[in-house]
Amino acid sequence: MDAEEAAIAAHFVAARLQGRALAEFPGAIPADLVAAYRVQDHAIARWPDQVVGWKVGYIQPQRRDASGDERLLGPIFRRQVWQADGRVELPVFAGGFGAVEAEYVLRLLADAPGDKSEWSAQEAEALPAALHIGIEIASSPLATINALGPCVVVSDFGNNNGLLIGSEIPEWTRLDEHGLRAETWIDGERVGIGGATILPGGLRAAYAFALARSAQRGRPLRAGDLVATGNATGIHDIAVGQTALVRFDGHGEIEGRAVAAAAVGGSG
Repeated sequence: MDAEEAAIAAHFVAARLQGRALAEFPGAIPADLVAAYRVQDHAIARWPDQVVGWKVGYIQPQRRDASGDERLLGPIFRRQVWQADGRVELPVFAGGFGAVEAEYVLRLLADAPGDKSEWSAQEAEALPAALHIGIEIASSPLATINALGPCVVVSDFGNNNGLLIGSEIPEWTRLDEHGLRAETWIDGERVGIGGATILPGGLRAAYAFALARSAQRGRPLRAGDLVATGNATGIHDIAVGQTALVRFDGHGEIEGRAVAAAAVGGSG
């Protein structure tokens, strides 16, 4: 089984490095999230960059497995984090899946305890972190990634292809999350509205999950790591040439234009 999981990872990594689409899932879909994270770990080991954070995705109740996980993780790599300064490029895989997600992004200000593998929302809030506005570039060489379910999403880096980070939201733990509102526009049309509370549990629940699942995988979070807490207005398809604009009420906006993901350096 390990060889098959490694082969799946190799196919995804090669497609990403070459900037090309995949016609189908490259093998048998992992039976559960445990197996899917093994695929992800193989892929992380093959990817020529350093993990600097994690995107959190919500799993709808009907799509959960025996683990009971309500969320999933995908890695964010150093060279795929950009500061939102003016209009920026959003690399998506032509022929694959491409979308943008408004995000509230945490940047840890302290190491998580290396021996702590269970976290409550209240415990997570107590671990210092700065909060920023952001956009996740949700893109995969596989066009059907989301339709095929969470195990496929986990297998391919959580369907992540980059993160834009904007301005900081000061003293976020003192704010009512219901006041953190956002809206997303594609080519001038509003396609989503929401905010920090659009997903159950809000920012703190997502933070707690990232801390717990990372520790359980032997990857406890460290100061400087990023956590993209989940889509704040929905998942919005975007094609090469289209422009996305996300406005965070009272905290700024981020704009970007989708471009075709290019081949990158390194070998898969």
